[in-house]
Amino acid sequence: MNNNIYNYTQENLEEYFLSIGDKKFRAMQIYEWLYKKRMDNIDKMLNIKKDTREKIKDEFSDDWIKIVDIKQGEDVVKFLFELIDDHYIEAVLMKHNYGNSLCVSTQVGCNMGCRFCQSGRLKKVRNLQTYEMVQQILLVEKELDIRISHVVLMGIGEPFDNYNNVLNFIKIINNPRAIEIGARHITLSTCGLVKKIEKFMNEGIQVNLAISLHAPNNKIRSRIMPINKVCNIDKIMEVVKKYIEKTNRRVTFEYIMLDGVNDTDECAKELSDILNGLNCYVNLIPYNETQNIRYKRSKSSQITRFYDILKKNGINVTVRREFGSLIDAACGQLRAKKMEE
Repeated sequence: MNNNIYNYTQENLEEYFLSIGDKKFRAMQIYEWLYKKRMDNIDKMLNIKKDTREKIKDEFSDDWIKIVDIKQGEDVVKFLFELIDDHYIEAVLMKHNYGNSLCVSTQVGCNMGCRFCQSGRLKKVRNLQTYEMVQQILLVEKELDIRISHVVLMGIGEPFDNYNNVLNFIKIINNPRAIEIGARHITLSTCGLVKKIEKFMNEGIQVNLAISLHAPNNKIRSRIMPINKVCNIDKIMEVVKKYIEKTNRRVTFEYIMLDGVNDTDECAKELSDILNGLNCYVNLIPYNETQNIRYKRSKSSQITRFYDILKKNGINVTVRREFGSLIDAACGQLRAKKMEE
């Protein structure tokens, strides 16, 4: 593991300084420099004594991921990052009227293999370390001279397949002494890893949970999402009920609209039935078509019909505003192009 200082939660750093016979508050000072003053040069952290600074330089690496490509569209900016081992990941900035939201990647590639997803077409190479997620935010803020107010873990990878690093990432960006993004402004999206959802609901972290459902029954879901053979809709609904009861938090169900696959009136009625009575809402997502995948986006008229059926059946539902279809903003598209080059 790369011993990067941005891998460390404040608690981790406190333990480190106590282990070398230093004071616990040193971690707070370091956090102030790294995150509030955005100073990554240890030598310039002048309120920390010289021998401590030398120890930190010996102990921790100062590696940074780097931006290698930027594509801009209306209210959207897509970033391609190169990691120190020459792999690539992406992040997408979306400008909303309520603030700037960054969709971050959690893995290099993805093993979930969803048939409609560009990220899943290129298999998982490795998990991202915490610092590689944190630096996506820091670099985007610096590049555009903005503040990120919302973070969505919905880029390349399955966050719960990188559980510990993602948990540390959430703790760092939520920390008032660090990036200070409120828990209610952080959304973790999973394709429904049931055991990890169960584990996560006991962490006491009040972030939003979004589940990539994308089908109203196991037959369709298994066809488009291989993970359904292990974590099927019945198991997901069971754990979601427990999650809502335990956390008192509403759950979002993501639903990509695929023409002729999961967008029929019958699908809408079936979805209404399985979600009836749950504290949840559905986010209908117009599909972002890619050249290597055969699926097509649902017609606008059918998305509206689907929405109306859910609404009529008492389901809270929104249609996600589209971002970046003209700049390859679907997950994994820039990375795939770079690798194919």
